[in-house]
Amino acid sequence: MERVASVISEYISAFRLPKVEFFDVVEILILAFILYEAMVWVKNTRAWAIVKGLAIVLVFMAVAVLFNMTTIIWLAKSLFTIISLAVIVALQPEIRRLIEELGQTNFISALIKLEDRKEEGRFSDKTLNEIIVASYEMGRVKTGALIVIEHDSPLGEYERTGIAVDAVVTSQLLINIFEHNTPLHDGAVIVRGDRVAAATCYLPLSDQRTLSKDLGTRHRAAVGISENTDSMTVVVSEETGKVSVAYGGELYRALDAAELREKLEMIQDKKVKDKKFGFLKKEAEKTDEEKLEEAKARAEEKQRKKLPKKYTKKVKQEENEGKTDSQS
Repeated sequence: MERVASVISEYISAFRLPKVEFFDVVEILILAFILYEAMVWVKNTRAWAIVKGLAIVLVFMAVAVLFNMTTIIWLAKSLFTIISLAVIVALQPEIRRLIEELGQTNFISALIKLEDRKEEGRFSDKTLNEIIVASYEMGRVKTGALIVIEHDSPLGEYERTGIAVDAVVTSQLLINIFEHNTPLHDGAVIVRGDRVAAATCYLPLSDQRTLSKDLGTRHRAAVGISENTDSMTVVVSEETGKVSVAYGGELYRALDAAELREKLEMIQDKKVKDKKFGFLKKEAEKTDEEKLEEAKARAEEKQRKKLPKKYTKKVKQEENEGKTDSQS
């Protein structure tokens, strides 16, 4: 019995917690706060993509160490200093901005009450409709516009180049922003969720040589931001009034309202639910040709509804006559 009791006491003493003092708790809270702020800062800058890339490299290096790949390990050790300097140079603007923000931060208020950060969800159908209406209204009067819609990649660094707006997206607001001779008409508008985050924002220009020479700075800026982020940009040409979309480094020119809606729904990430899920299954099984035919049929049906009744009757009569001729 004495031996069993001694073993149990040794086992319990091995898992005994160390003595925790007041300053240990303070130190843990400070480190947790710094780590949290660093993670938020990394997520809202280009450093997030670099961190993900470094994570992949570290996983690859762990595999190399596991299988004792000496050459790869030697190369990694030799290039470690160069890679570290390259990362610092690449993040130089973000590091400078972080130091400036640290100098402007009120640490007491930050510790007492953390800033309430909410991740904006995807935009609603109302926002989608407002963007479409504003785009074609501006296209009708040939008012140039540049509307950047945020997706997964944060656009904070581009937002800081403009003027904060933080207003609900409406067609009237967008039209007024891009109206000629107004203070906010020059530059791009950034839409986050259902709100206009900022206006007069500067965007990087694309250096693609494949782009048409008749495209101006507005279209090149739209392609440029789509090359650097996964955002979608709606462009209204000031010369022609045509509406285009830039996404994934590609420019889709002269879209109609149905095509623009289809593009915006791509990044809306709206989950359509059906009671029996049969509709979704049938849609997934359809081929691209069938979907194209259905889209053409819907477009023709919409066009018929816009025509007066006497014209729609005439069209139906012509279709019936064509069917009878084919049957005969």
